[in-house]
Amino acid sequence: MTMATIASNADLTATHPVLRGTPVVPGLAFGPVLVVTQEVSPEAVASYGDGGHATVDDALGAFDRAVATVAEGYAAKAARASGAAAEVLTASAGLTRDKGLRQAVGSRLEGGDGLLAAVSGAVEQFVGVFTAMGGLMAERATDLRDIERRVVARLVGEPEPGVAPPEVPSIVVAHDLAPADTASLAPDLVLALVTERGGATSHTAIIARQLGIPCVVGVADALGLAPGGRVLVDGAAGTVEPGVSESDARRLVEADRERRVAVEAWTGPAATADGTRVTLLANVADGESARVAADAPVEGVGLFRTELCFLDRRDEPTADEQADIYSRVLEPFAAGGHHVVVRTLDAGSDKPIAFATLEDEENPALGVRGLRLARHNPQLLEHQLDGIATAARRTGTDTWVMAPMVATVGEAADFAERVRGRGLKPGVMVEVPSAALLASRFLEVVDFLSIGTNDLTQYVMAADRLATDLAHLTDPWQPAVLHLIAITAEAGRHARKPVGVCGEAAADPLLAVALVGMGVTSLSMAPAAVRAVGAQLATVTATTCAEAAEAALSAADPQAGREAVRALLG
Repeated sequence: MTMATIASNADLTATHPVLRGTPVVPGLAFGPVLVVTQEVSPEAVASYGDGGHATVDDALGAFDRAVATVAEGYAAKAARASGAAAEVLTASAGLTRDKGLRQAVGSRLEGGDGLLAAVSGAVEQFVGVFTAMGGLMAERATDLRDIERRVVARLVGEPEPGVAPPEVPSIVVAHDLAPADTASLAPDLVLALVTERGGATSHTAIIARQLGIPCVVGVADALGLAPGGRVLVDGAAGTVEPGVSESDARRLVEADRERRVAVEAWTGPAATADGTRVTLLANVADGESARVAADAPVEGVGLFRTELCFLDRRDEPTADEQADIYSRVLEPFAAGGHHVVVRTLDAGSDKPIAFATLEDEENPALGVRGLRLARHNPQLLEHQLDGIATAARRTGTDTWVMAPMVATVGEAADFAERVRGRGLKPGVMVEVPSAALLASRFLEVVDFLSIGTNDLTQYVMAADRLATDLAHLTDPWQPAVLHLIAITAEAGRHARKPVGVCGEAAADPLLAVALVGMGVTSLSMAPAAVRAVGAQLATVTATTCAEAAEAALSAADPQAGREAVRALLG
């Protein structure tokens, strides 16, 4: 029996409608629903009142102490995590200590608000600002509300709220999950994640992908599921289904478990069934995540996000300091003919860095970010390239360097000249539609292209990629996005130069088949996703990949594309 067979049972679905959302992490899970609420005890809040602080300074002192404790908690969690989880927790620690937030609290205290009201008002002020900015900045609204809950809990003497480990393996259902909640989940007790909000590139989605927990986000009415009631979650189809008989569900989950066992046995290197080679690479953020990735069946790093090393820095690190940091990432891949693709600072928008990002931009997602920062501060790029070159010489690692947010051939040519002048291999990211449309001309001046599907999708569809209501538009299976990927890959084929995908789309085994069919030569993803993609590619021929590409490109919408490729693969 298949999911489609179950879903087509008219009597069953009439009584237990199937809930649908955005599929994030594939896998089947069946178990009881654990509905997560994340509010501080109303009784404790009421008892605290205005806090009884004699002066504004006293109240601010209490706020500072609570903030310090909460930030230390985030930092401690980040130290125990790696990869995407560590990145977002470090960012949350920095956001907790933000001086602007403290100033807003102080202003409200001076205006006569009690401390809790001042914290709430200040948070709502910044939530409004971030939400209006759109793009990845809107993701920070969830982070801010999590910070508020934790600070309030510390002020009123309550434990910080969060997702307590389930007593039995469960399906965790929530309106949304903050990074601290998602990063601390135990995969042996959390069978699957279901949230009402979020998109395929939200923090919940990214961390769930790293942890390998089946996940569906943007599920309307998920909180209406009966606590304790058993549901079947299909992370590949994006469905949550109550009312499935235990025997049917167990049979489906067991078949999925067997598939996962086969996936875990895959050791690489990646190739189709008829021998077409595909390079699978890892996305990393620091030395620790690079060491973890080196133990996975990957052939190097396709995306080293350098900006994530500096989220908590106030001053620009020297070239020598940067060389030390980059060396820790490059060193694990020095042997075996592997290469590391280093992305220069993608600062701005959702990743404000004190020493790099411009302040008070009206629309940071469309503003001065990525390579554009070099126009205002050319030494920032020069120092970083010097640091990368030093690390490459020190470790002997084959090092490629790419720039983010490149929109013109002139920008690409200037960047390539700087990179080649240091003995490194230059490339650029294809995130702006103009770069995809002119991919063949870009490849005349650079040695490789890497498609960042997260931002490319956002810009192609003119839709905030973190807006739950627009998740149907910000799906990488959108035919318009796939056509630009195909144009870019075809340009690479003619130029005989590599074209990779390093966005979250690379981690989708089904979509990976279509991407390879379009001519994409490498896929870079969270290490936890590598085996599933590699095992899937091993089951298909190059001809099947080409047919999958045609099916996805010809589809009317993302769901039709998924179904067409799934049917083709049987």
